[in-house]
Amino acid sequence: MSKAAAAKTVSSVNIYRLKMVREESVKYGETILKAPIEINTLARKVMHLDEAAEENFVIICLNTKNRIAGVHTISVGTLNSSLVHPREVFKAAILNNASAIICLHNHPSGDPEPSRDDIETTQRLVNAGNVLGVKVLDHVIIGDNGGLGRNYTSFKEQGLM
Repeated sequence: MSKAAAAKTVSSVNIYRLKMVREESVKYGETILKAPIEINTLARKVMHLDEAAEENFVIICLNTKNRIAGVHTISVGTLNSSLVHPREVFKAAILNNASAIICLHNHPSGDPEPSRDDIETTQRLVNAGNVLGVKVLDHVIIGDNGGLGRNYTSFKEQGLM
């Protein structure tokens, strides 16, 4: 191709529009979550995380009045892990105009104690949220101890964040 022909070649530019699509709406009495026990209840009654056979990482997006603006499943993993990257977490939060988020995931083993990876991932999310202006209020792990003791762990309550 000659230089003259190359100079006259027209390139195209892709133009995109982002749009939130509501997949489902469920009735739930509380729109403001005041305590980790309420997050635990929401995770069980609405998302059924206690029944999932694989790890699910979910965020609850909150508006400026700390009301639930949306719930997003970020990742569905395997029996004992789920890939979570700040980019995916905050993409959903920003699209939802969230001023804050609450992270939660389940442990299919039933043990709600956080792993070292859970703690490191949470710290990365808190740091990324601080840069973006989206506060991470808590991270709750949903378990099922078969009625033996607590069936969830709140990072906030445990002083892990």
